[in-house]
Amino acid sequence: MILQMSSYINPYSDFGFKKLFGEEANKDLLIDFLNGLMPAEHQIADLTFKGTEQLPDLPNQRKSVFDIYCISKKGEHFVVEMQKARLDFFKDRSLFYATYPIRNQAQKGGNWDFRLNPVYLVAILDFEYDEHEERRKFLRSVQLKDQDGDLFYDKLHFKFVQMPLFTKSESELETHFDKWLYFLKNLSSFDEIPSILKEPIFLKAFKIAEVANLTFAQYEEYERSQLEYFEVNALKNTVFNAEARAYAAEAHLAEVDTVLRESIAQLEDEKRDLEEVAKAAEERKRLAEEVAKVAEEEKQAAEKAAYEANQARNESEARTVIELQKLGMAIEAISKITSLSPERIKVILQSSAAV
Repeated sequence: MILQMSSYINPYSDFGFKKLFGEEANKDLLIDFLNGLMPAEHQIADLTFKGTEQLPDLPNQRKSVFDIYCISKKGEHFVVEMQKARLDFFKDRSLFYATYPIRNQAQKGGNWDFRLNPVYLVAILDFEYDEHEERRKFLRSVQLKDQDGDLFYDKLHFKFVQMPLFTKSESELETHFDKWLYFLKNLSSFDEIPSILKEPIFLKAFKIAEVANLTFAQYEEYERSQLEYFEVNALKNTVFNAEARAYAAEAHLAEVDTVLRESIAQLEDEKRDLEEVAKAAEERKRLAEEVAKVAEEEKQAAEKAAYEANQARNESEARTVIELQKLGMAIEAISKITSLSPERIKVILQSSAAV
């Protein structure tokens, strides 16, 4: 299978990364690149490449895990990792791999005092390993710290560079390390060397990475490496996309469930509100009935009192009229004294006579 090639190799392929950073003749490139990540006290003066036969045998994953294992003349150990696919338990793997340069410092015999040289695990990732938690952490530097965030151990370092999160354009490059990252991310798409990268170290890197400078055997190896890179990433991306879709569906179901729960809660609240309104209306009705009852009782009592008062007045008038008549007074005289009309006096006398 013949793949369409660009002018420069793909640095994310196994062949491309080792061609740039894994050959003795090009170690000055690796030193220059790593010194952009290393602190001032751990700048690299020189390094040597070691074989990887001491690393664990992991079938089908060996090429995607450890690319370069090196040690500086000052004694610092470095594991330079180029990850070419999304692997499960990435953080666990990184910690596991970092134990090997630590164990390899053990000295035979009984005089070793267990003093260790610093160890760095540097991972240049062409994927985002923590999309949902740390999308904004393009460069993550990790060390062991205690519960208060204070540094516990200063000899074990992890440097994770998530290349997809490096988005600077040529005009935005500020540091020498920025230029390296821009070079790596865009190398296979360059048709010519950008003016900002026309420095001796980058000119050498471009010359090494030029596909036209590969021998026929190297070209065949690179083509196989490219094919493997695309196949592995296509497979991993398929799995990743399926997981992403499943995650999205799960998130959508969670949102729907939340909406349903909120709707049910709202309906229950509305039901309780309606029950409270109905209860209040019933209470108001009861109070209104009680008020009406009291008003009716008061009305009846008032009517009774008025009737009784009228009866008492009539009886009093009748007694007065009768007593005055017994005294021999005429109707006109009685009328003047009682202010009753003559007709009323006559009715009273007639009623009295009838009794």
